[in-house]
Amino acid sequence: MVRNVGIVMNGVTGRMGTRQHLERSVLAIREQGGILLPDGDVAVPEPILVGRNEKKVRSLAEARGIERWSTDLEKSLADPEVEIYFDSQTTTRRTEAVRAAIGAGKHVYCEKPTATNLDEALEISHLARKRGVKNGVVQDKLFLPGLLKLKRLVDGGYFGRILSVRGEFGYWVFDGYDRPAQRPSWNYREEEGGGIILDMLCHWRYVLDNLFGDVRSVSCLGATHLPRRRDEAGEPYEATADDAAYATFELAGGIVAHINSSWCVRVNRDELFELQVDGTQGSAVAGLRDCKTQHGENTPKAIWNPDLPDPNDYRSRWLDVPQDEDPDNAFKIQWEKYLRHVLAGEPFPYDLLEGAKGVQLAELGLRSWRERRWFEVPELEYSVMSEKEVDRA
Repeated sequence: MVRNVGIVMNGVTGRMGTRQHLERSVLAIREQGGILLPDGDVAVPEPILVGRNEKKVRSLAEARGIERWSTDLEKSLADPEVEIYFDSQTTTRRTEAVRAAIGAGKHVYCEKPTATNLDEALEISHLARKRGVKNGVVQDKLFLPGLLKLKRLVDGGYFGRILSVRGEFGYWVFDGYDRPAQRPSWNYREEEGGGIILDMLCHWRYVLDNLFGDVRSVSCLGATHLPRRRDEAGEPYEATADDAAYATFELAGGIVAHINSSWCVRVNRDELFELQVDGTQGSAVAGLRDCKTQHGENTPKAIWNPDLPDPNDYRSRWLDVPQDEDPDNAFKIQWEKYLRHVLAGEPFPYDLLEGAKGVQLAELGLRSWRERRWFEVPELEYSVMSEKEVDRA
């Protein structure tokens, strides 16, 4: 039996929403014939595109052969055929829309950050739990081929005792003067929810928590390296948000992690994101797709002598971790897991509380930058909202 699943997709006219969530996830699932559920039914997503700009939404729907689209979110959420609400709008608009979807009794799946501050992120998490709607947050990097290989090494005890994690992420985003910027201008306006700390520390929270150990404390230094940029129309504007973050984390088990995130760095590495893990028995470097290792037995003897050429070819001592099968799109993998969670009750740990943890770390990172000090990361738990609090929310 085929089960059509109505999904309101709000804010997918942007680059990420169109490519990763609409084309490479929802429409790709449709093209493969849906997903098989444990009871033998086949679930086929039926997207309904929603957005504020009628021209953009209509154009996207027509180009992708999608019949249903709207600029009226309230009306779309009132449709009894809609089971799921998905949000990939700009962060400042997300909380209000997710709150409306929960109020309409729809299951919720959304991009991160789930809010611009922890209070709102916890509010929608508690509200979803109280209303009994299933909820999820995109945590795509956990499903990247390179990090899946790394996870396999961690779970297999390859590293021995893990000592440290060092990450480099980012690339040069043009300021719009000589060449057009590759990212939207709102990313560099704090008042519109921009800033690399809010954006990327949400990612690093779930990556570190799930691969190595819970984040226990954070120290972060932000910077606005390029204070003036030009927007999509070529108009100059002041960049009020941070475009680089240099963050150090203490993890459970005494692991030290440091990750640099920057839109002002020129790439001299194999991939745009690389994570090096060092342990007592071996090390690994993982990127978006690849992962390579160096075991203790293959570690060359390095001797510091700047007066002579170094005889070691360090890169040649690393071995590629093989790919068992062709990897599927990371966003699509998580979409399929979320749909099975909603439709068949399969476990899905990446809920709105996990999203709130990312916002919590970003908020603490911003405070650390302002106050120039370390912050402990308190444990977040579900709280029970009273009926009055739910109604007020």
